[in-house]
Parts: sequence; C-alpha cells; structure tokens
Amino acid sequence: MERDSSSSDEDDDRQNLIEQNDTKHHYSPPPTQTQPHQPPSTFHISVDSGTIRRRFHHFLHNKRYLFAILLPLLILVLFFSTDLRHLFSFSFSNSDLRLSSRDRMRESELQALYLLKQQQLGLFTLWNHTQSNSNFSHSDLNLAVLNQISLNKQIQQILLSPHRTGNFFQGSEPIDPGFRFDACAKVGQKNKNERRTIEWKPKPNKYLFAICLSGQMSNHLICLEKHMFFAALLNRVLVIPSPKFDYQYDRVLDFDHINKCLGRKVIVSFEDLLEAKKNHLHIDRLFCYFSLPQPCYLDEEHIKKLKSLGVSMGKPEPIWKEDIRNPNKRTVQDVVSKFSSDEDVTAIGDVFYADLEQDWVMQPGGPIAHQCKTLIEPSRLIMLTAQRFVQTFLGKNFVALHFRRHGFLKFCNAKTHSCFFPIPQAADCITRVIEKANAPVIYLSTDAAESETSLLQSLVVLNGKAVPLVKRPPRNSAEKWDALLYRHGLEGDSQVEAMLDKTICAMSSVFIGAPGSTFTEDILRLRKDWGSASMCDEYLCQGEEPNFIADNE
Repeated sequence: MERDSSSSDEDDDRQNLIEQNDTKHHYSPPPTQTQPHQPPSTFHISVDSGTIRRRFHHFLHNKRYLFAILLPLLILVLFFSTDLRHLFSFSFSNSDLRLSSRDRMRESELQALYLLKQQQLGLFTLWNHTQSNSNFSHSDLNLAVLNQISLNKQIQQILLSPHRTGNFFQGSEPIDPGFRFDACAKVGQKNKNERRTIEWKPKPNKYLFAICLSGQMSNHLICLEKHMFFAALLNRVLVIPSPKFDYQYDRVLDFDHINKCLGRKVIVSFEDLLEAKKNHLHIDRLFCYFSLPQPCYLDEEHIKKLKSLGVSMGKPEPIWKEDIRNPNKRTVQDVVSKFSSDEDVTAIGDVFYADLEQDWVMQPGGPIAHQCKTLIEPSRLIMLTAQRFVQTFLGKNFVALHFRRHGFLKFCNAKTHSCFFPIPQAADCITRVIEKANAPVIYLSTDAAESETSLLQSLVVLNGKAVPLVKRPPRNSAEKWDALLYRHGLEGDSQVEAMLDKTICAMSSVFIGAPGSTFTEDILRLRKDWGSASMCDEYLCQGEEPNFIADNE
C-alpha cells in the first residue's frame, strides 16, 4: 500500500508540472520599432529571447532538473579527487562499527557476569561438600576443580571475544587453534606396577563354593568378584554356582577369559566339579561370613535346592557376629585367620555386603594380579554386539544414561537424601552434562515407562535442539547389529540384554548413573577397569536433592 501511495504522489507532481508548462500564458512585449522583414537564414534559428529567459528562469527553480544535472558532475569530481571506498568505509567504521563493537562488549560482559555468578555458586557448593562430607573423594575434588577451571576459561573467552582480530586477541597472545580444553578427559589409570595386588595360586583340589543370593544379577556379579578375592586369599579354586540354583553366568560372562588372564585354572563350573565328584558334591565346612539376619544369609529353601542338585553340607558355622545391615571393616589377616582350612571344599555364604579391603577391591583392575584390563567382563558375543550397536546408532562420542525408575521412588525416599528426581529437574541435570561433554546423542538404559521417557526427551534440549535419547530397538531382521545374539540363541534373554546395556554404557564418552543402583556400580567398575571413565562421569543430579519429595506411607 505504501508503494502505491508513493507512486500516486509522484504522478500528481508530474501532472502539475505539465499543466504549468502548457496552460500558463507567456507575456511577450511588442517590438519598440518596426523592422523590415528578412527571410530566415539557413543557420539562423528564430527564438524569442524572452521565452528563453523565462524557460531558463523556470529551469533554475525546478529542483528535479537541477539535481539531475549537478549529481553526475559531483560524482565525477569525487571520483577523480577521492577514494570513494575509503570515504564510505571510513564513515561506516566510525559510526556503525563503533556502535556494534560497544553492543558486543556489553553482551559479553553480561554473559561473563552470569557465568561468574554460576562459578561463585559452584565454589560455595564445593566448599560445603569438602567441609561437611567426609566421603568426598579425591577424584570428586579433582572433577569439581576441573569444572571450575573450564568455567573460568569460558569466561575469559567471552570477555576477550569482542577484541578478536582475525586469529588474535588485541593485547593478548595468539590463540593456538589446536588447543582444546577437554573438561571430560579420561581419568588417568595407575601403572600396573603401582597396583596393590595378590597372586591367585590355588592349591590342587581345594575349592571354594560360591553362594550369591542377595538382589539381582548386578548384586550377584559383585558377590562373585568378592568371592574371587576370598578364593585368592585362601588359595582355592572358585566353583561357579549351577544355573539351577543361580543365574546362568556362562551366557553373560567368559570364564575362560579369567583363566587365561591368570595363566592357570582358577575357576571351574559346578557341573565340572560335580562330574569329578561323581555326582555327589559335599561341602566339608560351611563357614558363615554373616551371622545375621540368618547364618550365611542362606535360608531353608536354598538349602533344599542345593541338596536337590546333589550337594550335601554340614551345619552352618558363624565365624563372628556380623550383620549385613551394619558390616564391620575387615582385613586380609582377618579372613585368612578365620576361613583357612585343610578341607577340600568349603563355602562362606553370600559376601555381597562384606566390607573387606575396599581400597584393594575398588582399584582399577581389582585386587588380584592378572594380565588383562579386568577379570569379570561381558562375554565376547555381547562385546561384539555392543560395538556393532554403537557403530550403527551412536558413534564414538555419546553420553550414556542409566535412568532407574521402576521401584526406585520408594527405595530413594527411604534414604536420608532421596535419589528420585522429578523429570524436569533430571532433564536440567542431563543437559548440563551434555553441554560439557559436547556429545550429539544420549544412550538411554532405563526401566521407565514410555510416559516418563517421552517427557524426558521433550525436555532435554541444548541450543534450541532436542538431544536424541536412543534406546535399543526391538528385533528387526533388516538390522544386523544383533545378528550374533540371534544366531547363538541368546536373543531375548533378559540377563543378556541387561549385560548388553551395561556394555554399551561402559563404552560411552561420559556416563550418568543412578545413585544407589548396583547396575550403575557395575558399569562404573567396567569403565574404571577399561580406562573409559571420564572426568565428567557422575550420578544423576549429583550434589543436588529432588526439588519435591513425596511423604512416606
């Protein structure tokens, strides 16, 4: 509409100009004297001088014609006397550019001020943790300090960014384009020679019968790992339980791998030992590491199961007063002195809750001397399947999230500090980790309902873009990443799938775990042993409490 109105105004002006030229009566004074009539010359143009003067006078007062004449002349003068590009660039740089520079500096200062406030809050939080939390580990302190260094570096870059000229900052050293501060660097490992370990050299025909009953598969794997430590201390071969009594471990673990790592046979299956004993296996002494709530944490139902498998045993023998709800710290000397025996087959019951030489047990690679990264790790088939999944869906740089929800609400709220977070709060925590890790995708290992994961997906947003949450899809014959499990009859096994989830999470660039979950703890063990642990690994919303907690029943 504006363009039409402007055009109409120009037409009106032009019409008025034409009317003035055509309708105005020009005054022509009569001649003062009579002149003889002369025929016109060929080169003579007869023009009324009064008419010329009036038209010239009218021309001078018409701005349009005057501007049309003078503008080309002005451009020619400027072209030969001045560098126009320099003139215009000088004018631009002294007005608009100065204004733009001031705007950028103000924006940078506001961003830096916000980050400085965040840094102040982070330092206060770090101070409170170091003063009030005796369990605040050295690695936690290192990570917190490294995060503050990273934040400080970011503030410096923001403040200096308006002064950038090419690849340099005015008044500063040139920036090395190859420099990159990696806030999520891998955690350094100890040299093998620096580890505190013991040799596992079992005596011939001396066995320790493993019994693991507490919790699910992850608890049992931790129990087995501790049983290996006990077997090494007592110089015995470890007997893996029967799948009729416990999980079918050979579907998820590679026991030949353990024997190869130590260069000798330190583990045998229940079936192999039962065959060697001619289908009658007797536990000569049933020691009990735990006496409460019941000796050996072994109830009548499980004793009957063992007997049905051809296993006989004597009466459980509590060695000391030990309650799984409040275990005492024990030493190697305590174990050797109390559980050593000349009997062929012994057992000590469930040891999942045993608090024995945690500094030894928790170090990368574990407490036993061996030639591998770790002794207890997923089977080769699961490892290959996990690698193929990562290559298909995730790529090298991804964050893994163990998002435990089923049954976790009541479990967490019963603790002093609840670990069950509302999904919007969890999404904020996850987004902060994603920003530090600079990863494009999240692998989601969860038992949560679709309603929860859908909401979480909608809220995990970075720089205006949703960060994809990837779960393992249902079996599809067009996809070949899981073909190995399918060909070996392992597809659909819940324990195999759980171990596959752990393996994928252990391969991630950064891992976010569920506090209080042994599933998470087993992933952290694998990452620590494999050397894949990151400075950014953390529990979900670590250092925070849920912003809303429901009442207890």
